Amino acid sequence: MTVTLDPSNTRTLPLDGAYIRNNFPIFRNRSSKNPFTYLDSAATSQTPQQVVDAVETYYNHYNANVHRSIYAAGEEATEAYESARDKVSNFIGADDSHAIVFTRGATEAINLVAYAWGRNNLREGDEILLTEMEHHSNLVPWQLAARQTGAKLKFIPFSEDGTLENSEASFTEKTKIVSVIHQSNVFGTINPVNEIINLAKSVGAVTLIDAAQSVPHLHMDMTSLDCDFLAFSGHKMLGPTGVGVLCGRTELLEQMEPFLAGGEMIRTVSLETSTWNDVPWKFEAGTPNIAQAIGLGAAVDYLSGIGMETIHRHEAALIKYTLERLEGMDEVTVYGNPPERGGVVVFNVEGVHPHDLSQLLDRDGVAIRAGHHCAQPIMEKLGVSATARASFYLYNDFEDVNRLTEAITSSLKFIT
Repeated sequence: MTVTLDPSNTRTLPLDGAYIRNNFPIFRNRSSKNPFTYLDSAATSQTPQQVVDAVETYYNHYNANVHRSIYAAGEEATEAYESARDKVSNFIGADDSHAIVFTRGATEAINLVAYAWGRNNLREGDEILLTEMEHHSNLVPWQLAARQTGAKLKFIPFSEDGTLENSEASFTEKTKIVSVIHQSNVFGTINPVNEIINLAKSVGAVTLIDAAQSVPHLHMDMTSLDCDFLAFSGHKMLGPTGVGVLCGRTELLEQMEPFLAGGEMIRTVSLETSTWNDVPWKFEAGTPNIAQAIGLGAAVDYLSGIGMETIHRHEAALIKYTLERLEGMDEVTVYGNPPERGGVVVFNVEGVHPHDLSQLLDRDGVAIRAGHHCAQPIMEKLGVSATARASFYLYNDFEDVNRLTEAITSSLKFIT
């Protein structure tokens, strides 16, 4: 699908935003008199009807617990839940679906590794290597791990353009785990994770990639990436809230102690001791997020039907146009200019606090994010308390960008 939105017939998008939006109930329920330009997909994406239907079908037709039931509805639920695991595995190019652990989100997945791997493998004097551009979810868990084990935190710095500085200088023989964000939720920077993973391997360090912002937007192949752990969330990739994924190297998952304890994650239980289930169920204690996982499987089907490379090209064209429009506005300061970036831009408008700007834009039906974006260290280094952020996905088009810039102009007129 290709849609032309520029009168000069020189600017096109790989996807027809209007056609795509028709799959999403939240957009179908709006009108020209009640517009909704959604530019906050980096926080949470919208949900297509196909995902809503998959969740409703579970609740309406085979709502039952999984793995324990031998009646028909329970077996159907188990099949759908495990089928979602297979779909996710194929989607990211994992070589074993048993390496896919369902969690509540990327945050829980990272905490699982920091707790279950970190507590048993980090020692005093070891180094945990992160970057200065981490989301709090890939920072705070490692702060706790360092406090519990005596390991030290180290950081790869970032430059003014939003790219990482010389990564190699940060690696030492004491580096034991490297946990880095793949695509920055602030700058949109697509970090050179293949290079970082190779550097980690050269010093024998384990690697975790926070892919919450990249899996929804980029083609992912775990086989070629060859990291030890990958974490991402369903709600940023058209899926339901409350479900995420940890993909781990099977031998590492087998060595790790459970993160949560209770039903399902056990093999045998006595009053004094217990033994653990196989991976991945060892890390899925209690009744899992069945409906959410099934919904995530439907989201994977939807994304796969369009193609991740097409989605990336679509967003690349959108962000290019957005930067052109914003950089032509004297009152707007854009932060970061990475050469490889996703569909995210952060900016401030002179004389308008980002929170006020967000409220003013909302009056014109434009939804953006305002604040520190769970990245306070980045804000501190930039010398600001907060920024505005516009983030794009497959259902956005050039007209959404036009509405954003027109709403900024309107807000400036209102303020002055």
